[in-house]
Amino acid sequence: MNFDTTNPLLMLIDLQNAIDDPSWGVRNNPEAEDKIQALLKVWREKKRPILHIKHMSTESESKYFPGTAGNDFKQFAMPLDSEDIIEKDTNSAFIRTNLDGYLQERSISEVVIVGVITNNSVEATARMSGNLGYKTFVVSDATYTFDMKDFAGQLHTAETVHNISLANLQGEYAHILNTEEVLKRIVSGEY
Repeated sequence: MNFDTTNPLLMLIDLQNAIDDPSWGVRNNPEAEDKIQALLKVWREKKRPILHIKHMSTESESKYFPGTAGNDFKQFAMPLDSEDIIEKDTNSAFIRTNLDGYLQERSISEVVIVGVITNNSVEATARMSGNLGYKTFVVSDATYTFDMKDFAGQLHTAETVHNISLANLQGEYAHILNTEEVLKRIVSGEY
């Protein structure tokens, strides 16, 4: 899958300290942070647009509540002064934010999504992005999730939850690529 433009935006979702809390449980993609760093490094070198999405929970007990250490960006994903931040209080970065207008004002038609949680904020944002007409890419090995129980109490591994979430997106809302595929395209100048 090729990008149609030469300026796809890298969107980093909810890369905040809260996600490291042990209460989340077992996760998949233990190398996701390394993959995100590799993408971020190349995007910065190529001077491509980068946008950080920050979750600002309205629930005072949340690990993402403003003013807590969990609300801070993870060190490896700390925004540079030249990089924009959009704050959200729901799982979708498009709800009650100016994200759609932000992308339109900058003539951005393609977004590459990395971050957490695959079946929550990543999926919700990617669905909305696709529905709004943006060419959307989710980087499979630069996103992750956690083990989850379903409505009947059956435990599903993080890898299963992750793969089902990506399957929900593939084709209809987004295109699923891995880091190597994205880096190959951006380094070669394909986009």
